[in-house]
Order: sequence, then structure tokens, then C-alpha cells
Amino acid sequence: MSQQVDYSLLDRPEILHFIFYPRKDWSPPPAAASDHSVEVGEGMTISCRLYPAGEGSPSILLFHGNGEVVSDHDWIAPAYNRLGISLFVADYRGYGRSSGQPSFSSMAADAPVIFRYFRQLSESLHSGPQFVMGRSLGSFSAAELASQYPEEMKGLIIESGSADPSRLLSRFGLPVSASSLHALESASRERLRRITVPVLVIHGEYDSIVPLSEGVHFHEAVGAEDKRLVVIPGAEHNDIMLVGRQQYFSAISQFVFG
Repeated sequence: MSQQVDYSLLDRPEILHFIFYPRKDWSPPPAAASDHSVEVGEGMTISCRLYPAGEGSPSILLFHGNGEVVSDHDWIAPAYNRLGISLFVADYRGYGRSSGQPSFSSMAADAPVIFRYFRQLSESLHSGPQFVMGRSLGSFSAAELASQYPEEMKGLIIESGSADPSRLLSRFGLPVSASSLHALESASRERLRRITVPVLVIHGEYDSIVPLSEGVHFHEAVGAEDKRLVVIPGAEHNDIMLVGRQQYFSAISQFVFG
């Protein structure tokens, strides 16, 4: 039986307060976009937003980075739509219009529910191939789905992300015991080996929050045979799309449309 990542090891107040920066910001969806509320538990919902590109288009489920919310993507989504890609962006608990409070365990538990909703919605509206993408913090949710549901997605995209939370905890000096770090590292390594869908890793050359070495490690450790690493020269963590816009979207387009 495969070992699951036990994210409850990270659900301690001093860690959650350092990692999560929930924002309750929300603005009405632009023309053609639509908001969706996904029930992930009794009285618990996650806010999501769909930016459609048209019938038959491929779709990407995006788990965004920390400090971001779905409405931030109102200016980003048109770039995906111009490529002919529909974008479905999901918040976390406590973000945007979502209820509850964020934690690593709830991220892992909510991701499959959101994924099932995304698949049903995409099949009813677009009928094109489906991809999962994680940016920064969202890479954990995206990688969990890719390891659990390889038959149900076309590929995985990781942007400015990390393969192993224990590596980042060590980097930031957060208070976690050595035995807990070892358990996280072992489970994360096994999870990566189980990812066999095509993988695209995009990372900024000068990322000071999640170093490029994390993107390289993800690319090297993942079990997929079809895997690509794209490094955006001169880019930091939060300006990667602006600094390398053409390279960034060209890599996504080539990956999605093959």
C-alpha cells in the first residue's frame, strides 16, 4: 500500500501562520467567466472561477499561490484563453469567498473534491483534455492529484513549486522534529515516484522564496518519463510571468497542445 503524505504534521499554529496568508478579497467575474462554489464538507465551500475558452478547448485546473485569490486571475486568464485553453481557478479555505480556515490537511482533502467538480464541469462544457496546475503553494495540491488520479488527467504543470514540504520547512527554520521531517520526506519522495503523467516544471532563475533547486529537484525526482523543465532567466518568484511572458506561455501551449 502506498504511503500517503501526512500533512497533519504541519497543521500547527506557528507553521500555519507562517505559511498561509488568506485574503477575503473578491470581485464580480468578468464577462464570460463564472463563479462556482464547491462543497467540500458540511457547511464548507471553496470558491472557484471558470474562464472558458470555448467548446472542445483543453482545460486547466489551477491551484494558485499563497496570498492570491481567484479574482486575481481576471487579468491572467485572458492569456490562457487566447491560446485556446479554459482556466478553472480554485481558492483554499479562508481565501476569497471560501469558508473555514486553511491548513495543509484541508488542502489535501479538498483537492480531490474540487478535481471531481472540475472534471464534470469541463466534460459538460468543453469536452477537451484536462490538466492540473499548481503554482507555489498550490504545487502540493496539484502533485497530490497527479499521484492519485493519473488516468483522469492529461498532464501536470508545476510553476515556482516544491516537491517536498520538509525541504522548505528546513530552509525556513520552522519548528518540526527530525522524525517528522523524515516522515514527510519519505512520503513525498514516494508520491513523486507515483506521478507518471507528463510533467512541465516552470521556475524562475532567481526565485528567492522557492529556490530554483526545488524546481530542479521536482523535475529530477518525478516518476514521469515525459518531463520538461523550463527556467525563466532573470525571474523571481512573483514576477515570473511578467519577466518571461512569451517563454512562459509558449511552454504551456506546447505542453497542452503537444
